[in-house]
Amino acid sequence: MTSRLFPIFLLSISLITACNKEASSPAEAMPGDTWFPLKINNADISVQLALTPAEQQRGLMYRDSLDPEGGMIFAYRDPQRMSFWMANTRIPLDIGFFDESGTLLEIHQLVPFDTKRISSRTRAALYAIETNRGWYASKGLYPGAKIDMSLLAKAIKARGMDPERYRIPD
Repeated sequence: MTSRLFPIFLLSISLITACNKEASSPAEAMPGDTWFPLKINNADISVQLALTPAEQQRGLMYRDSLDPEGGMIFAYRDPQRMSFWMANTRIPLDIGFFDESGTLLEIHQLVPFDTKRISSRTRAALYAIETNRGWYASKGLYPGAKIDMSLLAKAIKARGMDPERYRIPD
C-alpha cells in the first residue's frame, strides 16, 4: 500500500468501527418489529414502540394490515399538540391521545392515504396510540381510560431507554 493511501485506509477503518459501535447500542439492537403487552383500563393490546424520530416518522406506513389486538404507541419527551397524517398508510386507524398520567384525552379516526393532518385538540398530549379503526369503541374505551404506565415503563426499558425520558417515573 502506498503511503498516500494509508491515511484513507485508516479513516475508512475508523468510520466502519464507529458505525459498528452505534449499531450495537441497546436501542438499535432491538428489532423494530418487537411487540410489547400493554393495557388500557382492562383492555389488552400488543404495541410497537415509536420512540425515535425515525420510528415516529415511519409509524405504520407501508403495511397491509395490523393485528386486530395490535397498535403502535408514540411517546414524546414533552406534552404538545400532536399532528398525524396517513401518507403511505393503507390501514384505517383510530388514534388516541393521552396525557402524562396515561389518561385518554381524545380519539380521532384516520383515513388511509389522507395527507391532511389530524391534530389533537389538547396541548397536553404526551403519548398517542394508533389502533385498527373501531378498536377503542369495541373495548369500551373513551376519554378518561388509562394506560397501565408500569407496563409502558417496562417496554421502554426493554428497548434500552430510560422511562423518565418519557415522563414515566421509574
